[in-house]
Amino acid sequence: MQTFENVTIQATVQAPVEKVWHYWNEPTHIKKWNTASDDWHTPFSENDLRVGGKFASRMEAKDGSFGFDFGGIYDEVNTNEYIAYTLGDGRKVTITFKDLGDATEIVETFDAETQNPVEFQQQGWQAILNNFKKYAEETSK
Repeated sequence: MQTFENVTIQATVQAPVEKVWHYWNEPTHIKKWNTASDDWHTPFSENDLRVGGKFASRMEAKDGSFGFDFGGIYDEVNTNEYIAYTLGDGRKVTITFKDLGDATEIVETFDAETQNPVEFQQQGWQAILNNFKKYAEETSK
């Protein structure tokens, strides 16, 4: 069995946990924030948020030069608190949503893949999380 290096990223979103949870999990919203940079987009997203449920998104460069599918199966779902899932390649991801009243702390831990440097992956995942933070804060006003 292959072992992966764990990487943790985090952000504090200035919005209540119920809104953060909704924006994080609703495909209409996912398509609006799930990018690491402005030259990418997510044209497709589906999400069956339950234990054993599947999720899938398509991330693409807007110029069509590159794209990839991202998906997996949920292992654990505790509404407004915690999500754990397994990606198609067997890597594990956990996301904790901590209710801070008018804000929500998100801590995401993922198994790094072996094709790209860990620092590159951490920067990419953090950029997506930062984009989520910006989207959630602007949308919840």
